[in-house]
Amino acid sequence: MPGVLADSLALRRFVGIALDEYTPDHSTISGTRRLIDVDTHREVFGWVLGLLADRGLLQGKRMAIDATTLEANAAMRSIVRRDTGESYEEFLRGLAKASGMETPTREDLARLDRKRKKRMSNQEWKSPGDGDARIAKMKDGRTHMAHKAEHAVDLDTGAVVAVTLQGADQGDSTTLDVTLSEAGMAVAEQIGREAEQRPDDQPKVNVNGIEELVTDKGYHSGAVVERVKSYEVRSYIPEKQQTGRRNWQGKPTEQQAVYQNRRRVCGSYGKSLLRRRGELVERSFAHCYETGGMRRTHLRGHQNILKRQLIHVGAFNLSLILRQLMGAGTPREWRNRGGVLLLLVYLLLPRRESRNRLDRSRISISRAKLLTEPRRRLCRWPCHNSATYTTGC
Repeated sequence: MPGVLADSLALRRFVGIALDEYTPDHSTISGTRRLIDVDTHREVFGWVLGLLADRGLLQGKRMAIDATTLEANAAMRSIVRRDTGESYEEFLRGLAKASGMETPTREDLARLDRKRKKRMSNQEWKSPGDGDARIAKMKDGRTHMAHKAEHAVDLDTGAVVAVTLQGADQGDSTTLDVTLSEAGMAVAEQIGREAEQRPDDQPKVNVNGIEELVTDKGYHSGAVVERVKSYEVRSYIPEKQQTGRRNWQGKPTEQQAVYQNRRRVCGSYGKSLLRRRGELVERSFAHCYETGGMRRTHLRGHQNILKRQLIHVGAFNLSLILRQLMGAGTPREWRNRGGVLLLLVYLLLPRRESRNRLDRSRISISRAKLLTEPRRRLCRWPCHNSATYTTGC
């Protein structure tokens, strides 16, 4: 936006910046975000969860966790080696000279890059602009510098209870514990809040905390299922297709946890939870990252991106309250459901008093006209022939 403002005369005139003045290099929102720490953003996110809990939109019993990749504000062509600091082009020139090319051209470097086996490892390469970005494969199959966002969604209401930002090179089985613990602490905080503010009322949040966990098959492993069981949480994690029989020698606890998870997933209740997970978790991703425009981040650093993410997902949670109040969660959906008529009625209601005043003024004017008109208009009986009857009949 600052670059567009500097190049557009119309925008300069609209904002009020003269031609000899410098345009701002960042917005006020970005400056304010840097001044406020992450803990304050988490408190705002927790305050929104409190609003959901007051309206019965947060139960915290059945939780679904899934992750997606966000394209980082860093280019693959700008990566450098972690050990030497040389760029990718300099690295290719070194390989070309080692193979016998004294003065390789850009075409030679491109040909060499196509022939050699790619080893774009995050242990060897990094982005100089964003040190938290990692080389990862996106949903469409392209390779980019990316981050990994993970949501914990309440399966009963669709509210996002916790959101975390991880490295894109970390597996799902590695980041599950962090997101699950964040969701557990958020639910426990709401349980304590209800016990403090409404000790005599029926609790709206599950007092036992998270009891069931639903994920996709990318999170499945024997160690993960065993850890989830140790948390006293029932897991519903589909298994990956196995080649051959597994060796359970020396792993009786893990074997029992995997078999119990398999039995739950194959049941009708487990299949319904998996369908519910695909609906609600993907909906949160679509609203926050596709429609919300955060699929590609314009910020750098996990701390700064997480601040933006907490406020963004908090706004998504507020849409659940709007959907409960008005039957629609977005302005466009509200418009499609006849919200324009409701808006017109709402705008016309404050003008009722002015209409009453106008009607009273019209009545007084009509009464004055009646008093000033001839008395023949005041006759009780109609005069059929005005030529034969005198005034007053």
